[in-house]
Amino acid sequence: MASVLLLTGCGGADPAASPATSGAPTTARTTSAPATTAATTTEAPPTTTPAPTTPAAPAPVVVLDPGHNGGNAAAPGVVDAPVPDGTGGTKPCNTTGTSTDAGYPEHAFTWDTALRVRDLLTAAGVQVVLTRDDDTGVGPCVDVRGQLGAQVGAAAFVGIHGDGAAPGGRGFHVITSSLDPGGPAVAAGTQALATDLRDALTAVEPVSDYLGTDGLDARGDLAGLNLNTVPAVYVECGNMRNATDAATMSSDAGRQALAQQLAAGILGYLGR
Repeated sequence: MASVLLLTGCGGADPAASPATSGAPTTARTTSAPATTAATTTEAPPTTTPAPTTPAAPAPVVVLDPGHNGGNAAAPGVVDAPVPDGTGGTKPCNTTGTSTDAGYPEHAFTWDTALRVRDLLTAAGVQVVLTRDDDTGVGPCVDVRGQLGAQVGAAAFVGIHGDGAAPGGRGFHVITSSLDPGGPAVAAGTQALATDLRDALTAVEPVSDYLGTDGLDARGDLAGLNLNTVPAVYVECGNMRNATDAATMSSDAGRQALAQQLAAGILGYLGR
């Protein structure tokens, strides 16, 4: 990711050329002065000092948080257990998520989309950490997810979700914490991340017409955001109960288009 420039110096003067000895006869020249032999001086070639190298900058780390998990519905005792919500209260460890009217579940949408985003970011030189390893497990809880960004030194945390609103509402929105848990500098980074993602996603989906303002919304009840001390957002990529949004989110082409714009927004935020 960084290149090394090596400077090379020029050589010294060439030694004096000797007379031609191709076999052709030569004519001796006689002078009255005694013959002398000139001393030959050999100069050491100048040395070159390589330019100092600049160590390659470490790859930025991004946490992708595919919402929910495929095994949550079968483990209510785990997902209903209270965990810290970042405000001094508690909320359930996790939920099962929503689905389209045709039965395509949110957890499958978020997992597949996150893997696509991961591959795009990795190809661009970004190190990606996922909050879960598969789509068949349970959890992890929202507090565990929310603290992962700081633990791995992430430059950004992006939660991927699908909304389950009334079917008449359409579009995506990007959620930030209204509590600014990481302080003013992190809050500014969060706002920049949210804006870059919002601007990128408008290429494939309209902004929400039922929630937020211009595709952005701030909430104080989401533990995964409240417990984050790095720039962090949740992206509700569309309303899975809306027929038009559901068609996009249920198709390979639609998920790939969403993933490309999610990756573009993240890369824009990272300045890559």
